[in-house]
Amino acid sequence: MKSATTVLGYPRIGPGRELKRATEAYWAGKIDAGALLDEGARLRRSVWEGLRDAGLGQIPSNTFSLYDQVLDTSVLVGAVPGRFAHLSGLDAYFAMARGARGVPPLEMTKWFDTNYHYLVPELGPDARFALAGAGDAKPVAEYLEARELGIETRPVLVGPLSYLLLAKPAPDAPDGFEPLDLLDALVEVYAELLERLSGAGAQWVQLDEPALAGDRTPRELAALRQVYERLAGLTSRPRLLVATYFGEVGDALPALAATRVEAIGLDFVAGPGNLEALASIGGLPRRTLVAGVVDGRNVWRTDLEKALGLCGSLLGLAGEVTVSTSCSLMHVPIDTEAEPDLDADLRERLAFARQKVDEVVLLGRALGEGHDVIAGAAVPSARPRIDYRVRARLDELGTGVRRPDRAVRFAAQGRSLGLPPLATTTIGSFPQTGEVRRARADLKAGRIDAASYESAMEAEIDRVIALQEKLGLDVLVHGEPERNDMVQYFAEKLDGYAATANGWVQSYGTRCVRPPILHGDVSRPEPMTVRWTTYAQSRTRRPVKGMLTGPVTMLAWSFVRDDQPLADTARQVALALRDELRDLEAAGIGVIQVDEPALRELLPSRRSGRAAYLEWAVGAFRLATSGVADTTQIHTHMCYSEFGEVIGAIGDLDADVTSVEAARSHMELVGDLRDAGYAGGIGPGVYDIHSPRVPAVEEMEVALRRALQAVPAGRLWVNPDCGLKTRGYAETEAALRNMVEAAHRVRG
Repeated sequence: MKSATTVLGYPRIGPGRELKRATEAYWAGKIDAGALLDEGARLRRSVWEGLRDAGLGQIPSNTFSLYDQVLDTSVLVGAVPGRFAHLSGLDAYFAMARGARGVPPLEMTKWFDTNYHYLVPELGPDARFALAGAGDAKPVAEYLEARELGIETRPVLVGPLSYLLLAKPAPDAPDGFEPLDLLDALVEVYAELLERLSGAGAQWVQLDEPALAGDRTPRELAALRQVYERLAGLTSRPRLLVATYFGEVGDALPALAATRVEAIGLDFVAGPGNLEALASIGGLPRRTLVAGVVDGRNVWRTDLEKALGLCGSLLGLAGEVTVSTSCSLMHVPIDTEAEPDLDADLRERLAFARQKVDEVVLLGRALGEGHDVIAGAAVPSARPRIDYRVRARLDELGTGVRRPDRAVRFAAQGRSLGLPPLATTTIGSFPQTGEVRRARADLKAGRIDAASYESAMEAEIDRVIALQEKLGLDVLVHGEPERNDMVQYFAEKLDGYAATANGWVQSYGTRCVRPPILHGDVSRPEPMTVRWTTYAQSRTRRPVKGMLTGPVTMLAWSFVRDDQPLADTARQVALALRDELRDLEAAGIGVIQVDEPALRELLPSRRSGRAAYLEWAVGAFRLATSGVADTTQIHTHMCYSEFGEVIGAIGDLDADVTSVEAARSHMELVGDLRDAGYAGGIGPGVYDIHSPRVPAVEEMEVALRRALQAVPAGRLWVNPDCGLKTRGYAETEAALRNMVEAAHRVRG
């Protein structure tokens, strides 16, 4: 590879979330398809030109997507389920992502251990792969688009092995079928695509294989060799970079090194053991090593001295070393220059995507020109705030905290709450209307005072409570109108956190979040939710749930300090939440939900690290929730992850009720929990809130009856699969009305 610097990907949403605004305008009928595609082209051009102007040696292309790169791959290779066959173009594409009238979308789950969500390919043995388009296949078209601007790029593809390992069998697939059975047919489509890219002039192609950072079976390693021997053996093709990231690749490294690919990318941030593994196979003496030494997942500036030393040691292990990010930069915000209000000392320690590109370029120059290039670019000394009171309290509590026996609690809660079987509730948030968002913005800008803002929030809570009572829900929520985000809201109220103004990161589709920055010891100066929850409880006789975000999720969806173990930071957050739970209970709130959707997300990709992680993750949740009485019912919620590896830990959390995503995954997790001996209440989501469609009563009734085959009625709850923040009130009311009716039918 001629260039000495590159990145594996870059944010695609635009500095002002332009992609989100354009896509949602298209969905709303405010712009046409041409305008949406034009905005996409403008955003791509801006990224390519920005990377070129920064001096980056090789620039990736085909990293742009209107929704998700895995969905793009499914469309590219013709893996479109038959239920979408009556649709075409963008209608089919967005129906696969969001559903359409009477047509459910693809399942959505987490992209490895990140907070990004991808659309799960749905494959059966009758799948017939075919390259979409002719010369205008998306990777080819975007390569040519960049070349017309005078910018040579390296098209990026989801690797065929990772694509199949991320896929699931279609619902009607026979027992024993695995998507990997389709490998030969899929690789031929990739071969055709590589030949077309070569014909278009592409010199390099990047194939992303992040699945190699997990434990892989002998069959999968054999498939890896098969894929890249076939692709490397093409007579007309670009040179191949196989990029791995998110951890150590273990046995996959010698398997990949045995093929004839020209370059291999390794993550030396999340996978420090890759250095030893590389040395153990004698390095890559006649190939390029793309060294991921700049962290693509966190926001702290790179220790350039340390990174340069690592790159220097790698020079002896490869024919050539290209400095790179550890993974795509789509997981970090775009530019620290958009954060003038952050504390100056903290801001000096940060590097977002643009700054990380500069770091890569600087390291590449230093590797070629000498150490003097990075002189004066040292990272400012970390100055985390230490709270000795918090540390003393944690020492006193120890690690063995837990509640009394679940059966004792179940009986006490049955007497105090008096709920029917198949109790109905929601996950927490209700639609955030334009009026609610304006009130929050007006308060921040000083256009209204605190009293006016509180009056607006109370009016919205009144509306939410009245609607839930009209619909007949059993356990109500206050709707969270005052919350901008389930993590950011709490981060803004906790010492040790900082919030950004424009640090947006894509979570899925048009959903963007601003992960806060956890930079010091965490403590709670005052109650965070009691005021709004108790107001809601004062407006109804039915129980109202308190709503909190759990300690693991507060870490997973933040950019976390890296100067102490995650376990220690999690316990600090848990202590703050423990105090909040006790204040809610003292204020008369008898049901409290502590959400942990990220429990699976942080699970190490290698089995060897999982037991230690689950021990501290479960311990942090128990620390947060163990200080309340038996009569206080603790709920937790989890969504959009593959929970098979943490089924036992879900039970170990010792929550009284666990609600889970189940609508897109066809109630799979309910049976898994039963088989694992889970004895608590369970609320499987009976409809998908990420789709605008309103499911029929009969559809939800079928889902509930399926769930009853695994969970007795006394322990089964009825709820959507996630919060309703992103939905509108009309569809929310219609869907909840159908949900309550379905519960009543099954209850009857």
